[in-house]
Amino acid sequence: MSTPTPEILFIHGLWMHGRVFALHRRRLRALGRASHTYSYPSLRGSLEGIADGLAACIARLDRGPLHVIAHSLGGCVVLDMLARHRPQGLGRVVLLGSPTLGSHAAQQILRVPLVRQAVGRVLPQWLARARPEVDLAYEIGVIAGDRPIGLGRFVPGVPRPHDGMVAVAETRWPGARDHIVLPVAHMQMLWSQACLAQALRFLDGGTFEHGAPRR
Repeated sequence: MSTPTPEILFIHGLWMHGRVFALHRRRLRALGRASHTYSYPSLRGSLEGIADGLAACIARLDRGPLHVIAHSLGGCVVLDMLARHRPQGLGRVVLLGSPTLGSHAAQQILRVPLVRQAVGRVLPQWLARARPEVDLAYEIGVIAGDRPIGLGRFVPGVPRPHDGMVAVAETRWPGARDHIVLPVAHMQMLWSQACLAQALRFLDGGTFEHGAPRR
């Protein structure tokens, strides 16, 4: 009896909704792979509440193993969830441009009172807390971008290279099994075919394809 291909759960970032992964999900359907999304209130909710909701979502899906692809703030939600829950059936995790080690751009933006209100609570809560302790047994891969197109290019002092919002150095989660830098911008990760291909490479095999052409 053949083992079923693991399904994939997509998790979005700030100001987004699960619909932003429509193109990636369409590509997966063409490959015969099933996927789901976890949408959460990135402005109104709390980090812990959203992370708890994610754990409950994984439990409801009960797909064992269920892989995860999370973009930007969504990756921080995943890490917070893993630090406090041990969801059954969770497979590998890929973080796309997630500011796991903080965000210079976000810290500068949060200094502007009017803009701070528009950012909500979840991102400031992540930036204000100590790095969560995540079991090293979880297989986490990180994809960063180095195409500087985005709001971050207007923020002074963002470390280079960066993806237009998050610096490559800010994505280097210490517990990651693998890390790769692609020539994509922060938002481009939501539709980049090369980005999805590398994510699937890690989810299926535990490593990225470092010798692949940068395109």
